[in-house]
Amino acid sequence: MKKILTLITSLCVFGACSQEKDTNLPKETKSGSILLADPTIFYNNGMYYLYGTTTGDIPNGEGFQVYTSTNLKDWKGPAGAQNGLALKKGDAFGDKGFWAPQILSYKNKFYMIYTANENIAAASSDSPLGPFKSESKEPIIKTGNQIDPFIFIDEDGKKYLYHVRLTNGNRIFAAEINDDLQSIKPETLTECILGVLPWENTQNVSWPVTEGPTVLKHNGLYYMIYSANDFRNPDYAVGYATSKNPLGPWEKAADSPIISRKNTKQNGIGHGDVFWDKNNKMYYVLHTHYNESAVSPRKAGIIAIEFKDGKITADPASFQFLKN
Repeated sequence: MKKILTLITSLCVFGACSQEKDTNLPKETKSGSILLADPTIFYNNGMYYLYGTTTGDIPNGEGFQVYTSTNLKDWKGPAGAQNGLALKKGDAFGDKGFWAPQILSYKNKFYMIYTANENIAAASSDSPLGPFKSESKEPIIKTGNQIDPFIFIDEDGKKYLYHVRLTNGNRIFAAEINDDLQSIKPETLTECILGVLPWENTQNVSWPVTEGPTVLKHNGLYYMIYSANDFRNPDYAVGYATSKNPLGPWEKAADSPIISRKNTKQNGIGHGDVFWDKNNKMYYVLHTHYNESAVSPRKAGIIAIEFKDGKITADPASFQFLKN
């Protein structure tokens, strides 16, 4: 998802982060594939809403598009309230690098947690289509650079902001977030995941990348699904870790990665979010490279996943691209 601009020239490694503007798109980009990276799907009242980092027709500095579907196969849009955008620059914190949104329903409103200017902010709306607006033009975390936010609300009502801090690697951190979703409790900030396993750093780079966290709770155990490697690496893939506590420590699963080019035949597959369909079937929405020779524009797709014997498993045969 993103990158520290001052380090790009020397490191060039931040997964799904350096959302380069696609000026020379492959001619096939009008084939119907939805061109979004770092996607998320939010289900509400019979409608699926698809958001993500724009990699197609508009620069990712303009905001977030949204597509809609009633069946996960036929998608319409961009359908956002403002020329296809659910959130647009000017109504939000930041003015560039709009990456990796998450949508949640909270206190009778819809909230979008997103990255801009390599920081994290929140916006709210009365509709999943927007317009989402940020009451505060300040980031949630005031120090450093961070991307890829995900808010998890536990059964006891405590809320946690999982995110990636750009510090000697893309490292996944967590902290309790206050009820207004505008600030964290800094004393709770905890490092969770760093890319040290062979599958997490197949190019052996000095700036390892773990990013795109999604956290679930199942049978009393916390599961963190995350992606590893630079997003431009064909080996970009998805694994998971478990913990008995929302702040860790986290134990990485021995069967990771569970989604990769080895079992899906798709290069650069990863960084998405979990959702359940209207029949309560669990899916992971993610992005892939455009094709075997081009990284961008990245394409959105879904794959069925499930909990099985305490593990998260994926069904590679279920993978499908999302079409507009």
